[in-house]
Amino acid sequence: MKKIKNKNRFEIFANKITHITGTSAAFLIAFAIILLWVITGPIFKFSDTWQLVINTGTTVITFLMVFLIQKSQNKDSKSIQLKLNELIASSEKASNRMVAIEDLTEAELDHLHKFYAQLAEKAQKEKNIRESHSIQNTSNIT
Repeated sequence: MKKIKNKNRFEIFANKITHITGTSAAFLIAFAIILLWVITGPIFKFSDTWQLVINTGTTVITFLMVFLIQKSQNKDSKSIQLKLNELIASSEKASNRMVAIEDLTEAELDHLHKFYAQLAEKAQKEKNIRESHSIQNTSNIT
């Protein structure tokens, strides 16, 4: 139970940091730090240490932010996929075969993409704009 509690703490922390760093205020603070660093250049005679401070700071922050951004994108992607799966599952005309297609290989996704491109071409040729096509009722498309 303690592991779950710690995981929730990390998730709360990561969400807060991701939210805060995506604000205008965070950008202005970062800009101010860079401006301060530039202004202090003549004071420190543009020394190697002066350059190392900004290089190290930005590298560490970038390194950590990559993981937080990836975590946030993974969570967003998963929630979007679940919402789409629910829409597909709840629609009578939608193909349930499309649920969880994000687990397919790149080649399988390419094959489906070609199928839907052909389906779009067929729909454009239809005179009745209300005609509906899906993966379920199109056996003549390869």
